[in-house]
Amino acid sequence: MFGYVAGLPAFLAYFATGLGALAAFSLAYSALTPQHELALIRTGNAAAVVAFLGAILGFSLPLASAAANSVSLGDFLIWALVGAIVQAVAFGVASATMKGLPRKITEGEIAAGLWSAGLSLAVGMLNAACMTY
Repeated sequence: MFGYVAGLPAFLAYFATGLGALAAFSLAYSALTPQHELALIRTGNAAAVVAFLGAILGFSLPLASAAANSVSLGDFLIWALVGAIVQAVAFGVASATMKGLPRKITEGEIAAGLWSAGLSLAVGMLNAACMTY
């Protein structure tokens, strides 16, 4: 039993750091994308909810992989930053492959939200799988 309790400080450190990284990513992503998902979500825009949750899940997958594979909190944070950058690139790809994506999400087009979310998740899964060493 003591062995399990001995790991509690490390768990709490990684968990708190992960929650902080997730919050920071959410705020940064919403601020950097043209459609400002958080404001749209507050108005009930379902396309924004879908797109934003896809990005959050797409980021949390490599974040989880980094937590499982990192050797220190510093290493974990570096890989979290990599995951965030990859998600920003994924949004750029989604925007490049669907003309007017931010406008469509703002207008509540579910297909646009699903496209953005799907690419975010696919890229997040690949990113997470590549974070093994």
